[in-house]
Amino acid sequence: MTATVYTGIAELSTLDDELGRLHDAALVVEDGRVAWLGARGSAPDADARVDLGDRAVLPGWVDTHSHLVFAGDRAAEFEARMAGRAYEAGGIGVTVAATRAASELELERGAARLRAEAARQGTTFLETKTGYGLDLATEERSARIAAGIADTVTFLGAHVVPAGIDRRDYLDLVTGPMLAAVRPHVQWIDVFCERGAFDVEESREVLLAGRAAGLGLRVHAAQLGPGGGVALAVELGAASADHCNFLSDTDIDALAGGSTVATLLPACDLSTRMPLAPARALLDAGATIALATNCNPGSSYTTSMAFCVATAVLQQGLSVDEAVLAATRGAARAVGRETGPDAVGSIRVGGRADFQLLDAPSLVHLAYRPGVPLTVATWRAGAREPGAPGVAAEGRA
Repeated sequence: MTATVYTGIAELSTLDDELGRLHDAALVVEDGRVAWLGARGSAPDADARVDLGDRAVLPGWVDTHSHLVFAGDRAAEFEARMAGRAYEAGGIGVTVAATRAASELELERGAARLRAEAARQGTTFLETKTGYGLDLATEERSARIAAGIADTVTFLGAHVVPAGIDRRDYLDLVTGPMLAAVRPHVQWIDVFCERGAFDVEESREVLLAGRAAGLGLRVHAAQLGPGGGVALAVELGAASADHCNFLSDTDIDALAGGSTVATLLPACDLSTRMPLAPARALLDAGATIALATNCNPGSSYTTSMAFCVATAVLQQGLSVDEAVLAATRGAARAVGRETGPDAVGSIRVGGRADFQLLDAPSLVHLAYRPGVPLTVATWRAGAREPGAPGVAAEGRA
């Protein structure tokens, strides 16, 4: 096993309970895990040494909401929305048609391109969903492709009811043959509990079928207006309720009192011109929040977690530390990976060596310099991801 010591860390943000930010620090990685961290002057010897140039290191982003398996483009829809057309849940029909018509290779290449784009920007753990097939064959194919590029996969056959099929027949398909077909490739089930999609009782049926199949639960909730999605998520102990734009005081209290993480999607809020989710009120009430990109072709075509972090700081009332925590440890909780041997979202001795390097002396620059691509290198399980140059080559210590 080869150990590498990383020095020249102006600020090391561990996001671990015991440490927080360390200055003038060093980090030792061995066999894909963090073997040591602390003051630069106390760093132990190692087989190789990398000088990071007095820049900031923080955990890799944990993106827990994306839709990467799709074909086609919806730029015209975006342009129309910016001109005043309202966003609606049924707009995915264009993407469904293109995804069904695409070859498997086309879908694989598109998803892999977006996954690599996210990695270059510091994302080291990524969830993605099905939901642009909405028939058995395409949902199974989407789940299989997603399993090849993502760290965890969610079945979203209950995205909307596609044209040309009876509503009851489609629910039976989603909760029966379609669920069975995707089950080998997925770990979660999700439902779009929203007007124009599925109501609370339909959503409950989908989620309970997923639970019976051994899947964890996630819910698209309160994106387009008030509704019962958040209450349902909390009632069933779902890992996350995602979007959360239109929350009542009762919803906020329920999230604060339960185990369900409120996953906020600020890039989507901006793209759809919806009110930004009440991040400050959720945190003040004691809820756990996560930030995610919701990367998809219709309502949030970005893989930039840094953009989401900057938006949360500049427009949703969070401090930089709170926003970064939501994009790392809070997000890790939303996928059940905050603790244990496979934990992500923090830098701790014994933990997986997922981290990113900023071309800045502090993580504060993520919001201080919005829109600037500050991540210059990303490591996942100790291996550097392909990306932008800017880090000295590893050499013998």
